[in-house]
Amino acid sequence: MTEPLLKVDSLVKRFGALAATDHASFEVCAGEVHALIGPNGAGKTTLIHQISGAMASDAGLIHFAGQDLTPVDMPARVRAGLVRSYQITSIFKRFSVLDNLALAVQARRPGQPSWWRAAVNDEAAYAEASVLLERIGLARHGDRPAGSLGHGEQRQLEVGLALAAQPRLLLLDEPMAGMGPDESERMVELLQSLRAQDLTLLLVEHDMDAVFRLADRISTLVFGRVIASGTPAEIREHPEVKKAYLGDEMEAAL
Repeated sequence: MTEPLLKVDSLVKRFGALAATDHASFEVCAGEVHALIGPNGAGKTTLIHQISGAMASDAGLIHFAGQDLTPVDMPARVRAGLVRSYQITSIFKRFSVLDNLALAVQARRPGQPSWWRAAVNDEAAYAEASVLLERIGLARHGDRPAGSLGHGEQRQLEVGLALAAQPRLLLLDEPMAGMGPDESERMVELLQSLRAQDLTLLLVEHDMDAVFRLADRISTLVFGRVIASGTPAEIREHPEVKKAYLGDEMEAAL
């Protein structure tokens, strides 16, 4: 059996008496889209913080590409290829879309200065940024100030900023949050295109229609514990998942 790209083993995070994650365990295989679902307050964002290194765990192990990443910090995890985006978009709104991507490319390079004057003269960074611009579907908007983009387009740009780090696995925390139907459809198409390019995705998302369209496998988190992992068909019929979370929501998504 092939080793998983990411193995999360019994992760625990406590805030006083509250266990936000309670021995959470699941695996993500290379090249798949793996969705993490669950009700509000289940601990999904805390778990993503732990996996990315934004938050230290109280117990448990994280193995990625055969390495134990449990003791290392977030920058080291990014260098290993474990990269995340956030629920709240963070961009340089006055800079152009292309400028934002070029800065993200430059920030990846060790020993490179990151101030603006150095970046504007970095032809290699702009060449790579132009490729990213096409990849995320914003080629027509490269010269626009990033702050002038619509919400959905800003989320597409955020995916591009994460891609600039050249991830092997991309963690996406509610990429469809706050989007209308058309914006959500464009994001689904973007994520499908990334899957086609053999990028592994771990997706936290409440949009069940998007989850069932995108995911190869799904893990369900309830009260900090993973109660089930499996294919969309298996999760759709899992009695504990239906009782704890999906219920009428799942029926509406089908």
